[in-house]
Amino acid sequence: MTDNPPGLDLARLQAHLGTGALTAELIEGGRSNLTYRLTDGTERWVLRRPPLGHVLATAHDMAREYRVIGALHGSPVPVPRTVRLTEDPEVIGAPFYLMEFVDGTAHRDSAALAALGPVRVRALADHLVDTLVALHAIDPQEVGLADFGRPQGFLARQVQRWGKQLDASRSREVAGIEELRERLGATLPDSPAPALVHGDYRLDNVLVGEDDRITAVLDWEMSTLGDPLTDLGLLVMYTELAGRFAGVLPGVALAPGFPGGAELIERYAAGSGRDVAQVHWYVAFASFKLAVVLEGIHFRYGQGRTVGAGFDRVGALVPLFVEHGLTALKEH
Repeated sequence: MTDNPPGLDLARLQAHLGTGALTAELIEGGRSNLTYRLTDGTERWVLRRPPLGHVLATAHDMAREYRVIGALHGSPVPVPRTVRLTEDPEVIGAPFYLMEFVDGTAHRDSAALAALGPVRVRALADHLVDTLVALHAIDPQEVGLADFGRPQGFLARQVQRWGKQLDASRSREVAGIEELRERLGATLPDSPAPALVHGDYRLDNVLVGEDDRITAVLDWEMSTLGDPLTDLGLLVMYTELAGRFAGVLPGVALAPGFPGGAELIERYAAGSGRDVAQVHWYVAFASFKLAVVLEGIHFRYGQGRTVGAGFDRVGALVPLFVEHGLTALKEH
């Protein structure tokens, strides 16, 4: 058995699962829940657990993530097969779940993505949008998720929730973040019909096979029932900001052939039939949400409770997201 990776006691885990000797490695790239490759030499799994240390209420619910993945298995949205949920924190120090290991590439590097060539990059980006359309077309009741969230008043609660999480992780003053918070709350759009929302939908949160098709959509920790345009706004925001955080956070939209924000919006609108006239608000909200997430990571980093590379640079990104959110609101 190899040494324990941070946040995982392999001896206790082996005894709990009843497997042979386990080996595991932390999968780099995540900025929140911790993800590990796990094997007993025969079977391969992926294990997910909350981050070490500071955890905001409801932000890292393993049971919810496990439930939504299980519900979507076999749907038009590809997800791994769930294996086991353990909510008892005594085993490894936190709740966790296992799912099958799915082969595929998580594209986080624009240079590696660019090697596919602009035609393949464009086709992959189109498939990314089409998969989001497919997700938002799923009837929650048909997959057993009718009670997975409270769509009524969703946007107002979201602004309030992320504002509270900002307060819970506040360790410094960030210029403009309170203005962005207040303006979002004062300019709420009317939501379309509710849908299953991923909550962090972007290219590096999916696995892509050798045929450039998506083999699995991952990282469902923020999923719920709500306004589907929040997913679109987030995807557009990441695309628009790609050049500003390349090298620190994923900048795959810089790869030649990757469509711009307006093209992503157009394809989503054509596929879903939804009105996207107010998408600028959703881009601004996505910017606020990511600013809060990164501020929370910066908070944990300052306490020495965050695992992985690059966290020393996260704090500097927060003002960029705030600025982008304010600009999106002012330009419309």
